[in-house]
Amino acid sequence: MKQWMYPFMIVFAASCYGILSTIIKLAIHDGFTASEAVTSQYFTGFALAALIYIVVNRSIPKFGGGMTLVLAGLFTATTGTVYGQAVTYMPASIAVVMLFQFTWIGMLLDCIVSRRLPKRIEVISLILLFGGTIFAAGVIGTDISGIPWQGWAWGMASAVSFSLFVLINQKQVKGMDTATRLLFTSFFAAVAIFFFQSPEIVWNGMLFGSGLWIYGLILGVFGIVIPIYLFSIAVPKVGTAAASILSAAELPVAVTVSVLLLRESLSFLQVIGIFIILIGMTLPTYIQQRKSNKIVGERNVSH
Repeated sequence: MKQWMYPFMIVFAASCYGILSTIIKLAIHDGFTASEAVTSQYFTGFALAALIYIVVNRSIPKFGGGMTLVLAGLFTATTGTVYGQAVTYMPASIAVVMLFQFTWIGMLLDCIVSRRLPKRIEVISLILLFGGTIFAAGVIGTDISGIPWQGWAWGMASAVSFSLFVLINQKQVKGMDTATRLLFTSFFAAVAIFFFQSPEIVWNGMLFGSGLWIYGLILGVFGIVIPIYLFSIAVPKVGTAAASILSAAELPVAVTVSVLLLRESLSFLQVIGIFIILIGMTLPTYIQQRKSNKIVGERNVSH
């Protein structure tokens, strides 16, 4: 597989996360609670992962990887849960900004694990991403004086949780194919959600006896199956720091989808913010590609 495909996988996976908030809002508009929608996402996601495993492997799954897959599933579940808590205490625009602290937290974790200092281009990218997030999320002009400390705490927890999810996915499980990894990760995520959200929708008939399964199917595909599958393949190839930066694609997609499906307004500053984010997330990959092409060119000349 060509190297440029791995950054593209990260961008696409993060973009899938970007549509989730809009789908959940649509579910709420249809009379379901956010907790019911999120629960349907994880249980339906696990069911889809099991179906994919059966089609691909046609065998009884053998568990491996130890705590790697347990933690991957746990941080998948806790990210959505604590972010939902943050939204209850603060405006969604501020909660998004708090979630996007995962960009520098992910890089910090990568630097600690790799025992290195951040590269100059990574620092420049983070500055662009943070500034673009402020504009794109519509934070300017929002009053934050009345936000309680719980909101800031839950918001930062969501950023830490997502950063740990990306970090865990950097570790490959020897001898395990991606379909099996998806199966176990989604399973442990569903188990965690059982304690955090509304598991009763599974046995009281609500999940399949009403229109909730439609939202669960969409959320399961774009919130569980595609992201976990692609992150499992691509993060080990690009690293935690680069994956954290590329995952910033989530915000522009979230803003765009909310405008298209929820008819929310889009200001000029938000458009500027989206462009700044796109520049910030593509800059490191572009610079790295130029360096690689230069090295290849020098080698060809020397031969």
